[in-house]
Amino acid sequence: MEPKKIALLAGALVIAVSTALLARSMLSGSPAPEVGAAAMPDPQTMPHVLVATKSLPIGTIIGPDAYRYQPWPKDLVEEAYFIQGKAEEAKLVGSVVRTAVAAGQPVTQGSLIQPGDRGFLAAALGPGMRAVTVPVSIQSSVAGFIFPGDRVDLLLTQSVDGGGDGAPLKVAETVLRNLRVLATDQRTDAVDPATGKPVVQTYSNVTLEVTPRMAEKITVAQTVGALSMSLRALTDNNQELEQALASSEIDAPQSSDPNAEKTMMAALASRPLDKGSFVTGADVSRYQRRSVPGKPVESGGTGAPGGVVGPSGNGPIVRVARGAQVEAVALGGK
Repeated sequence: MEPKKIALLAGALVIAVSTALLARSMLSGSPAPEVGAAAMPDPQTMPHVLVATKSLPIGTIIGPDAYRYQPWPKDLVEEAYFIQGKAEEAKLVGSVVRTAVAAGQPVTQGSLIQPGDRGFLAAALGPGMRAVTVPVSIQSSVAGFIFPGDRVDLLLTQSVDGGGDGAPLKVAETVLRNLRVLATDQRTDAVDPATGKPVVQTYSNVTLEVTPRMAEKITVAQTVGALSMSLRALTDNNQELEQALASSEIDAPQSSDPNAEKTMMAALASRPLDKGSFVTGADVSRYQRRSVPGKPVESGGTGAPGGVVGPSGNGPIVRVARGAQVEAVALGGK
C-alpha cells in the first residue's frame, strides 16, 4: 500500500477516536434533564358543572336522572354553565331541552326552557304532535303523583242510558294509551302566610302530548263521561312490542345490531296508542249487566223493522224471528 493512503487512514482513525472520547466526556459531565410531572388539581377545589348523563334530544323533559355535577377545569367554565351551589336544582326538573345536549357535555342555561316561559309547550312537542289539556281530580290523577315526562293511559267512565228497564249500563274503557305528560298546573312557589314555608298545591289540569286525531277523541270524551288517568311503569314495553311486531306496525331490525334494537325500543316507548279495552258492570259485579237490553214494543204496535213485538208482562219470553220481524212469545202461551 502506498505511504500516502496509509497516512490518510491513520489520520481518519485518530479523528474518529478523538470524537468518540469527546462525546463521552460531554455526556458524562452534564446529567440528563429531569421531567417533572405537573401537579393535578384537586377535584374538591374545582368547580362542579352540571353535565348530561345521557343524550338529551330536543323536546326531552328533564328528570332527576338526566344530569349530574362533575368537576370541571376552572379556566374552561363559562357563564352559561350551571354551577353547583349557585343553580336551583328544583327548577331544573320539568324543564324542556331546547338545544340538543350530548352525553357528558355541560348543560347550558340557554339549552333549557322552563315551564311557564313562552314557547315551553312548542319546544316539548314532537313533530306533528299536539298538546291537549284534561281536567282531573286527586282521585283521577293518581293522587297527584303524575309529573311531566311520565306516561299515562286515559280512561273514560260513563253510564249508557236506555234499555227495557231503564237502568243505565256502567262502562269504563281505556280510550288512549302511553300518552306523555307535558305539564301540570301544580305550583310549588306558594307560601303559607302563617308559617312562611312553601306549600305544594295539587293540580287540577294535566297537559298531554297526542296526535291531532287523539285530540279530537279527548275533546269528545270529556262531554261523554268522566276522564281519569292510570300511571304506566317505565319498563312497560314488552307487551306492546309483541303486539306491534305481530301486527306489522313496526319492523324488527334485520341485523343483531344493538343500536338498531335500542332505536326500535325507543320509538316504541315514545309513540301514543289509539287502541284500548273496556269493562262493563258485569265484569265487576254479578249484580250488574253486560249490555243494554232492547226496549220491547207492545203487540200490534208500529215499531221499526227489526223491532221486538210481543205481549206485555214481566214473565219469561222467547223471541222468534220471522224475517225482519222479531216476535216475543211468552212461555206457556200460544
